[in-house]
Amino acid sequence: MLKIILMMVCGIVVGRMLRRKKLGWLSPLTTILIWALLFLLGIEVGGDEHIIHSLSRLGAEAVAIALAASLGSALFALWLWRWSTNKGTKGEKA
Repeated sequence: MLKIILMMVCGIVVGRMLRRKKLGWLSPLTTILIWALLFLLGIEVGGDEHIIHSLSRLGAEAVAIALAASLGSALFALWLWRWSTNKGTKGEKA
């Protein structure tokens, strides 16, 4: 974990030093590297028999978590919207 944090800090430092430079090549390179990492992750998962046999259970859990997270986010956003719009009208007289 420390290695990951140190790599992020190093990236932030280098990014701050190069912020005035034009780095147009960086976005396509990032996209290519992310696709490569996803491909390698797929190879790793495909080669693990334990994960392949429990994929249906893992998939059902992932769907349940995604639905619960989406519903929770939507409800919180609705509450926040109502709270922020009512906050401005409470002091006004009709």
